[in-house]
Amino acid sequence: MATKAPVKKTIKRPTVAIMGAGSLATFLAVALDAAGFTIAEIVGRDSPRSLQSARSLATRVGARGVTTRAAALDATLLWFCVPDREIGAAASALGGQFLARKLAGQEALPRFALHSSGALCSSELDPLRPAGVAVASAHPLMTFVGGSQPSLTGVPFALEGDDQAMRVARRIVRELGGESFRLPKARKADYHAWATMTSPLFIAFLVTLEEAAHAAGFTRKDARRKSLPIIRQTLANYARLGPARSFSGPLVRGDAKTVAKHLSTLKRHPGVQEVYVALARAALRGLPVKDRNALKRLVRA
Repeated sequence: MATKAPVKKTIKRPTVAIMGAGSLATFLAVALDAAGFTIAEIVGRDSPRSLQSARSLATRVGARGVTTRAAALDATLLWFCVPDREIGAAASALGGQFLARKLAGQEALPRFALHSSGALCSSELDPLRPAGVAVASAHPLMTFVGGSQPSLTGVPFALEGDDQAMRVARRIVRELGGESFRLPKARKADYHAWATMTSPLFIAFLVTLEEAAHAAGFTRKDARRKSLPIIRQTLANYARLGPARSFSGPLVRGDAKTVAKHLSTLKRHPGVQEVYVALARAALRGLPVKDRNALKRLVRA
């Protein structure tokens, strides 16, 4: 008698409603749609401009574009992609509505809710819990700006919140090609400070590079073009060799005279000098340098 092959249990994907129609909402909606998830609604603010954005995004992913007042919000998962300052208020506005549905015995109720703030905890969604909604935060360590659609392959997502909601988030992240890890609530602010340094403040550093190049007589556009080859190689070295073996220049050689010349000429550009000194101090703390004492005296580390 032939043995029957085991039947694989298929897990139904949650339908998704997305609150917001900005850069993050756009990216997530497109990525979720491409991965085979059903986007039920894109929910914008109660304004003509926001509704237009919601409808435009909804058209791309086969969803309904609606305002908060007209939203059915009957998807399995509600994903908040609104500014941090609006998450708590949006959850409070929906909490009473969801609780009324539950008390009325209505089936159409989101079971899970996520927000994607890197700084705020899942407790921002506490107003949804009395209605039986499991909540979590799911923050992708990636930058999202208009005109760019980065790959999520290998992108880490920081998860924090209710176990049930995190299980759903973990599965979604996996199907998007990303990786997830659990982040303790107490570490959320530390995590977001790190995340902010990885891209926004890195861009601020690159702007300072342009200022330094301008001081040397280059236009900002020319500075970007000339800087990119060494920036790309430095990042490649960092990825392959680690920071210590990627470190080069006057500090690793202990060339205090050259550093002194830099500091002298940068007196005319105090903003650039401030960043130079801060980074030199960081190098003295964490990277191999020679003639450390002389360099410390120069930057007063």
